[in-house]
Formats: sequence, C-alpha cells, structure tokens
Amino acid sequence: MCMYFFSCFFDAAPQKELYGGIGQTTPQPIQKPMSKEKKDKNFIKKPIYEGGPRALKAFIGQNLRYPKAALEEKIEGTVVLKYSIDYKGKVVDAKVVSGLGHGCDEEAIRLARMLKFEVPRTRGVKVLFHKDIKIHFRLPKQKPQPAKKISASTVQYTYTEQKKGTPDKPAPKKDGEGYSYTVSF
Repeated sequence: MCMYFFSCFFDAAPQKELYGGIGQTTPQPIQKPMSKEKKDKNFIKKPIYEGGPRALKAFIGQNLRYPKAALEEKIEGTVVLKYSIDYKGKVVDAKVVSGLGHGCDEEAIRLARMLKFEVPRTRGVKVLFHKDIKIHFRLPKQKPQPAKKISASTVQYTYTEQKKGTPDKPAPKKDGEGYSYTVSF
C-alpha cells in the first residue's frame, strides 16, 4: 500500500482526483464577487464657475474697470481675495488678503461679488464654501502714437524727343532726384 501511494504521487499521467467534489482534473480559480462601484472621494463637492477657469478669466477681463486713482499713480500689481460662496452659488462675503490700495481693492471686491458659481447638490446640506482668487491689475497698453503722415511723394516725368543720329546724353541731375531712365525707340 505504501508503494501504491508513491507510484500514484509520482505518476506523470493525470489522475482523476476530486476537487470541490466535481471530479475535475485541474482546480478552477474561485471567482470574486463583482466589484462595487467607486464612490466619490469627496463627500462634499466643490462649486465650479460655469465655463471653467478660462471663462472666469474672461469674465474678470471684461468687467474689470481700472480705478482712476491707480491710473494716475500708475499702480500695478495683484489683489488677493478670500471669498465665501453660499449653497445657492452666490458670493456672500469677500475680504482682501493682500491689496494695492488706490481703489484696486474695492474694484476686486466688486468683481468677486459679481461671480456666480454652480454648486452641486450636497445631500441636502447647506454648505458655505471658501475660496481664494488673485486679480491682476496691469496698466492698459498705450496705443502707439500714429506717425506723422508723410505726404505722398510726387513723381515728375520729363519727355524729351531726340533726333536720329544725335548721341544720347543723360539729363543733368538735380539735388534730391533719385532715379533717371532713358528709353530709346
């Protein structure tokens, strides 16, 4: 009996052994149950400006009014704001973190209060969101002064007829003349 055990163990031909009570020759992997759907990482979703960051920049560029006091003083720089967005997507509070003065801070607050965000549903919870924004104040580029209009240059033609047999002599040049042409027929 012991010999039979060894011969069966080292036998190259597959023996029908019972795996899982079915009588298969090779074991089958156990199938895992279907994986669950992934849940969102964030329980509370953040508000998004409709159109994305490019639209936000475009909105600020179109509605920014450079303050007169800052223009006179030639003030340039960046105003950093911290603002709060309510559950409806409106900006309810805006505070200057670092400002420039000369009316730039007030203009930045005015712009921030005009913003309207899209707030996803947060399971019925009314949440107040806080965000930061940098508003850049750059002096408008001055239009280049139009160059003085140069009067159209005048062209003067002189027609001189020569008789046959007379040698061609170039006309005497005056100061300020550019070119002369001789045409022979």
